[in-house]
Amino acid sequence: MKRLHLFEGIGIELEYMIVDAKTLKVLPLTEELIFQETEDYSVEVDHGAIGWSNELVAHVIELKTNGPADSLAGLQQLFHKEVQYINQKLKVHNAMLLPTASHPFFVPEKETIIWPHEYNEVYALYDRIFNCKGHGWSNLQSMHINFPFANDEEFAPLHAAIRMILPLLPALAASSPIIEGKVTGKMDTRLDYYQQNQKLIPIIAGMVIPEAVYSKAEYETRIFNPIAEAIAPYDEDRVLDKNFLNSRGAIARFDRGAIEIRILDLQECPMADLAIAEIVCESIKWLIEKFKDEMHLLKDGCSTTQLWAILQGTIEFGNQALITDEIYTEMIGLEGAVDANAVWKHLLNETRTKLSDEAQNALDYIIQNGNLSERILKAHQKSKQSIEEIYHSLADCLNKNRQF
Repeated sequence: MKRLHLFEGIGIELEYMIVDAKTLKVLPLTEELIFQETEDYSVEVDHGAIGWSNELVAHVIELKTNGPADSLAGLQQLFHKEVQYINQKLKVHNAMLLPTASHPFFVPEKETIIWPHEYNEVYALYDRIFNCKGHGWSNLQSMHINFPFANDEEFAPLHAAIRMILPLLPALAASSPIIEGKVTGKMDTRLDYYQQNQKLIPIIAGMVIPEAVYSKAEYETRIFNPIAEAIAPYDEDRVLDKNFLNSRGAIARFDRGAIEIRILDLQECPMADLAIAEIVCESIKWLIEKFKDEMHLLKDGCSTTQLWAILQGTIEFGNQALITDEIYTEMIGLEGAVDANAVWKHLLNETRTKLSDEAQNALDYIIQNGNLSERILKAHQKSKQSIEEIYHSLADCLNKNRQF
């Protein structure tokens, strides 16, 4: 397959829960949906530009671009059309798709069903090693963004820029403030679970922010080889692949020439998700251009530990997180300590002319009114009924492709 160069294409994946349309209880209907379309449980659904596939658990379905798209233009409409099609299919089961990164009432220890068909051998092994009946495995819906690179020369600046952007993502995209009916105190609870769910073998996720490595050979030595060594006692039959084991917030896929960002909470509608994808993409381009003549500064200006500390702040406080690392803020183009919202305002100003009108409007709305976690908490009236009303409204936002 021909390798794409930097920004010659982009891949998007969106994960949705399937729930009862009245009670919001999760329903393991993914296999039913796929079988209706393909008469096979092991075949991905191909609907032209957008495809579907299963995930680890039987109540989640992933919608994704069928291979890399040429650009983000028009993708939100294609994803929305697919959401409406699936919702129509689910009506016969009195079910619907539910957005956001975490279900507000789901109890994974009691309700999780691992996908039972193709690839189950891998899922079952993960379950035996890590116990996947937990929020960090079965209650974390996200958007993944895939960026291509053709060789080490392109991988290096792309990986460097993505490392800088990763700590900021929860500030813009957090949508998981309520778990099992309770406000957690963290804006991005999904990501907090994500960074802890493989504590048994810490090297698999590392510090979520990937190490400062800038070639395939260095990645093999510093990331893939230690993962393979650590998992070996648990995977005697070598079922697990290094590409899937690597759980950093951005993973390098040298087998297909792409870096996949994995830490973005799912939003309430494709319009919001794709707007965030646009500014993430343009901010990465902006950083690469800004440091093109001093790439060593972008590669090594901030350590993984520095970036991890910023990430912990945005996981907990979202766009109100105070970023006091002046090396980081100076590299971004600001002075002194600033909150994460100010950084996103700055990045929006720097990239606005590159963004679609729809993305600009959606991002202005997020920056002015708060990320989705903040807006959920503002609407929350400290009762189960209030939470139910909020998440029914979010499901309506998904079906109508409008912001909450």
